[in-house]
Amino acid sequence: LQIEIISTKLIKPSSPTPKHLQNYKLSFFDQLAEREHMPLVLFYPRDNSCIIEYDKFDEKLEQSLSRILTHVYPTSGRLSNDHLSINCLDQGVTFTKAKVNCQFDDFINQVKKNLNLAMFLIPKGIKDLSDTDFDITSLVVAQVTEFQCGGLALSVSASHPVMDGFSNFKFVYEWAKVCKFGIPADEINFLSFNFGDIFPARDLSSIFPPRVYPKKWDEKFVGKRFFIDEITMSGLRENLTSAIDSGELSFKPSRVEIITAILWRTLIRVSEVKHGYLRPSLVYFPVNLRGKISLPLKENAFGNFVIDSPILFVPGENNKMELHDFVTLIRSSVQKTIAACAKGSADHIVVAVANIYKEYFLSQEWGTDNDEVDKCIISSLCKFPIHEADFGWEKPNLMHFGLRDYHTCWMYDAECGSICVQVDLKESYMKLFECDNDIKTFTKF
Repeated sequence: LQIEIISTKLIKPSSPTPKHLQNYKLSFFDQLAEREHMPLVLFYPRDNSCIIEYDKFDEKLEQSLSRILTHVYPTSGRLSNDHLSINCLDQGVTFTKAKVNCQFDDFINQVKKNLNLAMFLIPKGIKDLSDTDFDITSLVVAQVTEFQCGGLALSVSASHPVMDGFSNFKFVYEWAKVCKFGIPADEINFLSFNFGDIFPARDLSSIFPPRVYPKKWDEKFVGKRFFIDEITMSGLRENLTSAIDSGELSFKPSRVEIITAILWRTLIRVSEVKHGYLRPSLVYFPVNLRGKISLPLKENAFGNFVIDSPILFVPGENNKMELHDFVTLIRSSVQKTIAACAKGSADHIVVAVANIYKEYFLSQEWGTDNDEVDKCIISSLCKFPIHEADFGWEKPNLMHFGLRDYHTCWMYDAECGSICVQVDLKESYMKLFECDNDIKTFTKF
């Protein structure tokens, strides 16, 4: 593949940011986010019946982006030197136009076999940024890449200390609406910006021990997509009915809980094959806290408001490997995390979050530097409207998430009620993962 960069420019808000909004305070939860960019790539085939004329797509993208930045003003600023706020001086969002030397359908067919190819279309230079480069890189970086004979890839990468998945996907979804329908700037109003007032930034050194970052893995990571259709989901629910009837399962699990249980159990079995024994396992399960706490925080709040709920498998204690055992473990762990943060003042919630992180993610027993514990992220993007992001070219026919630098499973809604799972694993793990009986039985490629 050869990517030809046509142009790169800074897109600024269509109206200047008012003086009283030129310093946006980051929150405690923003401080907890990883210092990295999180890219999303959406693929759109050419459709001559689209609302927006094909030869005007880049112009429409730039104009609509400029209008939406007037509302989401922090995204066109830059991080302050102390990393506690954003200087919102309309520095702009980096916008790149590019071309790739292949046809859209050929590329999509190859990506379905080798998901790593999608990484070629994320904005250049956003992966493995140094601290200095991270601070000066624009908070949102967008790139639109045109294929030969039509078809587009739109990549949007957001700075994680500024935006979580909800904020990022909401930004892209609303940008698509503004682009498609030509919504004027003064009618754009879909996010609130008061996180820093409710959860002000703190001196983290007084709350947490020094942070230990994951070791860089030498082994290549690969990504694959797996689909679980509605018929398979119905069968899985029926299989769990017997556990409910026998009292082994006391609730009707959601589809996300069922799929998380399948993925996690498979990863535990893969690790057992790799190491020759059953090992402890820790799942980071991100939970969006919007709408789950008692504080007067709007559900459309911009920023980070996610906590990684720790879900633990201990071989000596949790030696049952039935699917309903994992479903129960997932439900109880997530509910415990939400309950710890649901009530009380902002200070109470900060203490609860700090206790969770210190007990699990930063502890000697379960922390980053303990190589005897397997760790992975399983994240549900279901019900996020990102697959509905129609810029005037219909909906995307393929999506790609993340940087592929950690064992991660991303779930999201697909066509006809099915769920797609993007699985990012080290290559040797993936070879075992895709051969597991559960994966072969319950999923389709």
